[in-house]
Amino acid sequence: MNKLAITWLGHSTFLLRTPGGKRLLFDPWLGNPNCPESMKKPKVDLILVSHGHFDHMEDVIGTARDTGAPVVGIFELCDWLGRKGIQNVSPMNKGGSQEILGLRVTMTDARHSSGCFSDGQMVYMGEPAGFVVRLEDGMTIYYSGDTCLFGDMKLIGELYRPDIAFLPIGDRFTMDPVQAARACELLGVKQVVPMHYGTFPLLTGTPEQLEQHLAGSGIEVLKLKPGETAS
Repeated sequence: MNKLAITWLGHSTFLLRTPGGKRLLFDPWLGNPNCPESMKKPKVDLILVSHGHFDHMEDVIGTARDTGAPVVGIFELCDWLGRKGIQNVSPMNKGGSQEILGLRVTMTDARHSSGCFSDGQMVYMGEPAGFVVRLEDGMTIYYSGDTCLFGDMKLIGELYRPDIAFLPIGDRFTMDPVQAARACELLGVKQVVPMHYGTFPLLTGTPEQLEQHLAGSGIEVLKLKPGETAS
């Protein structure tokens, strides 16, 4: 098996190549201002959507149609996708798990909101969520989606023992670097990948601030440039 490869496509959109070679796309907003032009139509085996805001699912329909990849999301969001013609959906809800493509995907809580404009109206997309994904080699990742800090992150850490956390740090709409550093401690992770920062002026948190608040903890901050891959 290969090592996990993580590619940041800007904002909260990530393309992961698992040790078994599966390509996972998280929260597809490929039209975000930082996504490289060459990566706007990635090859994908599985799409995971944390919630229904445009900056996390703007390109889920197009990507699902282009690739045929199944879409994992909360029940209401998958129902909406089905009514838009996307039939290869794999709905779930918080606390539930499913085996898909040789991976174990568990949906966790997130504290945020979820809805998008469709046909001129705000449509409810179910509650926001996060994902714990156990990979083929046993490594476990936690993708929080948009959220504030909440105490049950400690339970996520105890139950699933994630190695890597993907956490928002931008502030204003999500956690800031101070809260994200505390989340890392609650989760017990060895490495954190910051996201949901720098896209707009309102998102003021930075990876450098996260590093400062994690100084001495032994937790590594993986700082990626848009389009960059780390493995």
